[in-house]
Amino acid sequence: MKLIAFVGMPASGKSEAAAIARKLGIPVVNMGDVVREETQRRGLPPTDENIGGTGTALRKEEGMDVIAKRCVPKIRLIKTPVVVVDGTRNINEIDQFKKEFGNDFKLIAIHTPLEIRLERLKKRARSDDMNSMEELKRRDERKSAGGWIRQ
Repeated sequence: MKLIAFVGMPASGKSEAAAIARKLGIPVVNMGDVVREETQRRGLPPTDENIGGTGTALRKEEGMDVIAKRCVPKIRLIKTPVVVVDGTRNINEIDQFKKEFGNDFKLIAIHTPLEIRLERLKKRARSDDMNSMEELKRRDERKSAGGWIRQ
């Protein structure tokens, strides 16, 4: 099985790339869903702060590659030649996928200007999205700290 991962900052277009893969019949595993599931399991409302905090807590508790490790069994259950993973953000997650899938792992980075990303966030209106440039910059700084892939 080949695994393709999309990386990029919030609203860079990872989900759009994944949607195209889905339209082509390629299954997609969303890494953010793993964090949202854990946030819900912990009984927390799905806000940006809680979801980000849950991801941070998981990484402190189980290591920087925990989200990738939790995705691998989901990926392995899918019996197709290609699977896309959406939302890989740090080098430890990338290393985990390389370890698990070797040369069958490919990484695709998506870069999008900050202004376009903010407009996309305003339109999609998810509970954990930002509404201002300052909030988006703060989130980018948080995601860029400690091994997060930078825009």
